[in-house]
Amino acid sequence: MVDVGLLILRVVVGLLFVGHGAKTLFGWFGGYGIKGTAGWMESIGVKPGVLMAVLAGLSELLGGLLLALGLWVWVAAALIIVPMLVAIFKVHGRNGLWATSNGYEYNLVLIAVAVAIALIGAGEYSIDALL
Repeated sequence: MVDVGLLILRVVVGLLFVGHGAKTLFGWFGGYGIKGTAGWMESIGVKPGVLMAVLAGLSELLGGLLLALGLWVWVAAALIIVPMLVAIFKVHGRNGLWATSNGYEYNLVLIAVAVAIALIGAGEYSIDALL
């Protein structure tokens, strides 16, 4: 049952990150795309905006895909954790913990999930297990 639990957790969180990366990179799912995200990033002091938007989007998309597939979960975790830390330090941290105040609660949960999966491993139902 542990492997089924890991599969569910990996796929759900991973695919949500793929979607978030697609919002950033392509403007899908109501996202702003590179141009819009770059402008917002510049407005909060993350420069150069276009490069940082591309890196953030690729990190989320690739990290999410690797996590969902259960491939190189240590790499997947790093690719997920980095943009979450940036989000905490540049946007949410000053608002406190709770999401109801636009705090970093959700980002911290995602970091915990990524770290836990990296430490536990991808489980039996993963590409890592096949390799």
